[in-house]
Amino acid sequence: MYQFSRAIYRELARDIDVPRACGDRTGHEAVLKACEATMERLAADRHYFAKPARTLFNDIRVHFPMTAQARVWQVVERYVACAEEWMSRQPRHGTDANGNPLQCRATTRRGTPCQREPLPRNGYCPSHQHLAETEEREAAPLAA
Repeated sequence: MYQFSRAIYRELARDIDVPRACGDRTGHEAVLKACEATMERLAADRHYFAKPARTLFNDIRVHFPMTAQARVWQVVERYVACAEEWMSRQPRHGTDANGNPLQCRATTRRGTPCQREPLPRNGYCPSHQHLAETEEREAAPLAA
């Protein structure tokens, strides 16, 4: 994921509005940190990160002049889509992109996270597949 965040930064670095600063960080540092944070979250929490491209764009757009906004959006959208597609092709050997063991997205009746290994298609273990079906039914009316 490091390669994706650095590629976004490298492509946008020449357009960063240098005089603008965010707290004690320069625009360049803020853009790089935002790219890294987005890619890290995408790797660690993909199921709960609904719109990573929009989130990253909103985080970094203040560091670019208005004339560069359209280009920034295109770059961010393209690289985030590539990162998502790359992650979907990676084998799931029981670990996430950072090497942490995968866990089911559900919680037990006691409120603790389910410890079983999830199926690759939706992040739920076989015992909690009914939750995935519920999510799909709730999302269908929104899409229509």
